[in-house]
This record gives sequence, C-alpha cells and structure tokens, in this order.
Amino acid sequence: MIQTLLQEKYPVYTIQFDKKETSCGSVDDIIAHFKKRIDANPVVCYIGVFDHYAHTASLDGGVIAPGIKAAKNILFCFGKEMPSPLVLAVRPRSIGVTEIDDSFVVTFLEAPNPTANEAMESWTKALKDIG
Repeated sequence: MIQTLLQEKYPVYTIQFDKKETSCGSVDDIIAHFKKRIDANPVVCYIGVFDHYAHTASLDGGVIAPGIKAAKNILFCFGKEMPSPLVLAVRPRSIGVTEIDDSFVVTFLEAPNPTANEAMESWTKALKDIG
C-alpha cells in the first residue's frame, strides 16, 4: 500500500493491482469482499454502498476520467468510542473501489484510530490472492 497526501492535506492509502492478482472479477466482487469483513467484525457497522460512477455519469457536466469503468464506495463505521463530538467529523469510514482497464484501485482515508487503519489495510491486502 502507498500512503500519499491528496491535495497536500488528506492522508490516503492506495493500492492498485492487476485483475489477474485477485479472484475478484469486478468492483461488486471487491465490495462483497469488504462487506464480509465488515460483517465479521463486531465493532464495525455496515452503512451502505454508494455508486460513485453512476452518480457522476448522471449529472449534467459530470466528468469521469478516461479509463474508469466502475467506481463504488462501501460505507461503514468503527464506532467503539465517542470521546468528543469532534470525532464525528472523521466518521463514517469509506473504502473506494475503482476499475480501470486491467486493474483495480482501492483507496481509503487514514483513520484517526490505528486499529481501524490496520483492519482496512489487512482487508485490502487480502484482495491480492493470486500470483
């Protein structure tokens, strides 16, 4: 996984892998992979899936970069503690899954909770199950 700063302020984790490196054949398969992990974790609450591609494509003037074939976010929350109202600003969590040409790109924003980051990173790395 690569950690970068998006727009010089948002710490984003990213992994891009060839389709032949995973048994998942689509964005929906990858979303299902994450849903299983979310459902298996008693501290995590599943919220839903947002089809970012369909939303952007439906907008007048919506722009989608060339090569993007599908893009969805799975939304969930690691909500074990609520130490102050400010924590709500960084919740819920989202993992983005994009299909481009012969690969998938998975991204998520760094969470203030190290346990959440470790879980999301582990779930993401488990996608590379071939090769």
